Amino acid sequence: MSKKIAMIGAGSVVFCKTLMSDILATPALADSEFALMSPTESKLRRMEAFGNRMLADNDLPGKVWATTNRQEAIRDADFVVVMIQVGGFEAYGADYEIPLKYGVDQCIGDTLGPGGIFRGQRHIPVLVDIAKDMEALAKPGAIMLQYANPMAANCLALGKVSNVPFVGLCHGVQTTLDLIAGYCNVPKEEITYICGGVNHMDWFLRLEHQGRDLYPQLRELFERPEYYKNEKVRGEVFRHFGYFMTESTGHLSEYVPYFRKNRKELDLYCDEPAFGGESGAYYKWGKTMAEKYAAVDPLQFESSAIESRSVEYCSYILEAVTTGKPFRFMGNVRNDGYITNLPDGCCVEVTTFADDTGLRPTVVGALPLQCAALCQTNINVQTLCAEAALKGDVEHLVHAMALDPLTSAVLTLKEIREMTAEMLEALRPYLPQFAGKSVRPTPTIFIPADVTPIDVPLDPALAIGKRFGTLINQKTE
Repeated sequence: MSKKIAMIGAGSVVFCKTLMSDILATPALADSEFALMSPTESKLRRMEAFGNRMLADNDLPGKVWATTNRQEAIRDADFVVVMIQVGGFEAYGADYEIPLKYGVDQCIGDTLGPGGIFRGQRHIPVLVDIAKDMEALAKPGAIMLQYANPMAANCLALGKVSNVPFVGLCHGVQTTLDLIAGYCNVPKEEITYICGGVNHMDWFLRLEHQGRDLYPQLRELFERPEYYKNEKVRGEVFRHFGYFMTESTGHLSEYVPYFRKNRKELDLYCDEPAFGGESGAYYKWGKTMAEKYAAVDPLQFESSAIESRSVEYCSYILEAVTTGKPFRFMGNVRNDGYITNLPDGCCVEVTTFADDTGLRPTVVGALPLQCAALCQTNINVQTLCAEAALKGDVEHLVHAMALDPLTSAVLTLKEIREMTAEMLEALRPYLPQFAGKSVRPTPTIFIPADVTPIDVPLDPALAIGKRFGTLINQKTE
């Protein structure tokens, strides 16, 4: 039952180590062949050495080898796990620092907002190429397990151009269940739930413990200062929209226009440190770690012992497909009627089952109207982000930025266009789809003081409106 698992983006050593350890902790997968691929040779060799150490120290029969050639890694693979970060922290710095200069303050900046949109421009073309490699080289029916952000935009784009089986994976639901279990003082494994929505904006539609609805208790808790303080943004959205969301305050504050548009809101809702809303929290943390371990292998501090599995879905899905033992999880998939009041073809996060027949998303039906409406504001951006990346369409890149809820709450259209142009130039080395293309400027139109609007003849049915406006103006004067 040995399987070949291509790990694309294996330079992400700590996350790659977590997934490999999970897989090796699964008896049905313990003899897997890992093909590690990354363009970053030094990190790749560190991960290869650690992987072989895990095999040796735990007396496991698997195989670990590394290559900088993606096609070589994918050839004859049963599974392709993607965890890329094109441009690394150099590109991430532009994602955060340029928008901040314009007044757009991001906490994470990898899913929506200017940072998420430009990360999508870097990742979508690469994901499309990975899918093409799988079509040509991987085993028939090989599954892509996609971890790269922006999750929804990436998966939306994949769903447009490829028939390769794929699922986008996140741990927002698992970690939120930990939070709810702690708040409500019930075992996590005893909670019955149904979620539906889009990645990082997934709603708990059903939340029960042994038949008892947990929502009344959760609503009462979030009226207490000590609970509200822990998750201000998520708590506030919960209080006004009626359903608890799967994303934390720091992330969620970027996907809606209410909490980061000016200093007053930032100080009120995003004043907790780190992922409680702090400006640039993930970028600053990641940059610090990257600098700290630039000349030091972080894996030297990691144990090679194979222990219990993490909350990540990857190993459980591989186990289910390999053995036929069904596994239920939250997957990001193309919306083929799974959520009926969100657009077909967008990416939705819904309950999905894996077994030896493959991946089987389930139908949620219609979301509560207000939840669907808030998701739609994100889907608009994700759709335009995907179109811009797939077609190299600079104007759709501007449109995506202009429809972003946070950016549009802060900037004018002209400012958005200027910021997009600056980000495109800064990130151009990572954006081959825009070669030879630039953002079209829109100069400010100067209106002399003596200019009056042109008088355009109106339809008689509309003329009363104009006369009414004239009368009002005369009366005001």
